[in-house]
Formats: sequence, C-alpha cells, structure tokens
Amino acid sequence: MSDKEARFPGRQGIPMGNTNTQAQRPLSPHLQIYRPMLTMMMSIAHRISGVGNAIGFLLLTWWLVAISSGPEAYATVNDFFGSIFGRFLLFVFSWGLIHHMLGGIRHLIWDTGRGLDKVSIEIFAWGTIIGSTVLTVLVWIAGYWLRGGA
Repeated sequence: MSDKEARFPGRQGIPMGNTNTQAQRPLSPHLQIYRPMLTMMMSIAHRISGVGNAIGFLLLTWWLVAISSGPEAYATVNDFFGSIFGRFLLFVFSWGLIHHMLGGIRHLIWDTGRGLDKVSIEIFAWGTIIGSTVLTVLVWIAGYWLRGGA
C-alpha cells in the first residue's frame, strides 16, 4: 500500500479526475423534490410578510413626513391612502403585521419547547392563518366603525 492510499483509504483505485464520483452524490433538497406542506408555506409567508412590512413601514414614513411637511403634502398622501389601491395596500400591510406577529408568537411558544409535535404544529399554522385574517377584518371593521362609516 502506498503512502497516499494509507492517508485516503476510501479512495483506493479511484483516479482523482473521475467525474463519476460527483454523479453519485445526492442532490440537495429543493422545491422540485419536496411537495408543498403547510409548514413550508407558512415559513415562506412569514418571510414575505416581513418584506411586506418593510415596504409598509416606508408608506408609514411617507405619511409621517407628509404630516410634518404641511397641508399640501398631507393632502397628497391622504388622497393616495383614500383610493381603492391605497386602502388595499393598507389592508395588506395590516394583515402582514398581524400575520407576522402571530407567527412570532408561534415561534416564541416553540422556543419554550412546547407545541413541537406534528398535530400542534398544524394547529398553530392554521391558527396563524385564520387568526391573522379574522383579526385584520376585525381591525378594519372597528376602524370604519370608529370613523363613522365612510
């Protein structure tokens, strides 16, 4: 046995440039291998809601700057947020905030070591989806009610 064979016992007789060894390696897991699962979709939704929250906070900053800039700037922002598209953005932003908050609470519970079995994970996932939707609608109903309708 040569010195090189002694140092690398698993490679006896395999030339270093053999490309067949790379073809036998397993593929990294990716979306073409995994079938979508609720927990995977929740992880993706949590990341998307985080990005959406960053964009929503830019809109909030625009509103705050407009308030301090004077009545003309505020009227422009107010007209935008009063439009159908503006209200849609605000609705999606509020849903993203609530969804992200409930997802954070779910992870906080998991950090205590509770709710890590498969049934509890599914319950938490559905609770986050349903809870964020119901709470968002309730916040908007309360907002319209407090404004007096319009």
